[in-house]
Amino acid sequence: MLNDFSYLFPVVIAGTAMIMDFRTAKVDNGWILFSMFVGFVLCIRERGVSGIRFFLMGSGAPLFLAVLFVFGMLGAGDIKLFCALGSVMGFSEILKCICISFMIGACISLAILISEHNFCERIRYFISYLENTVKNKQILSYGKKDISLPENFHFTVPIFLSVLLYAGGIY
Repeated sequence: MLNDFSYLFPVVIAGTAMIMDFRTAKVDNGWILFSMFVGFVLCIRERGVSGIRFFLMGSGAPLFLAVLFVFGMLGAGDIKLFCALGSVMGFSEILKCICISFMIGACISLAILISEHNFCERIRYFISYLENTVKNKQILSYGKKDISLPENFHFTVPIFLSVLLYAGGIY
């Protein structure tokens, strides 16, 4: 059985990343590497040699999200954060974390759309984006890079909330 550190360290990883994201709109690569190193050491300590497989599977699982990065729908820092979390949480738990993060993010997005009264405008933007992508047969960046726009919220927030649910034993 894993110790409390295995449940609390992901909270520290995600919380620190969220603070960095709010301060600089980036998650520092040094923090990601440090977190992954601690994750690696923790895996070896808790599982022995089989911890290497646990680490590789958990930290590699989020790489499928690179597709969303290519379309400009998710930042590289968010993907790297999921990789760091996966190094501690493992394959199945990081997949749950990703799903729950996206559900929380969808709720936040819906709240923003309702509060900004621009639901129809954003749906038209999405349809226009899809039409242009298909018509031009090239991948275009989906969003505007200005983080101050309400639709561009810090995705580290839903990631952090999902990790809190993990640490609390919800999943």
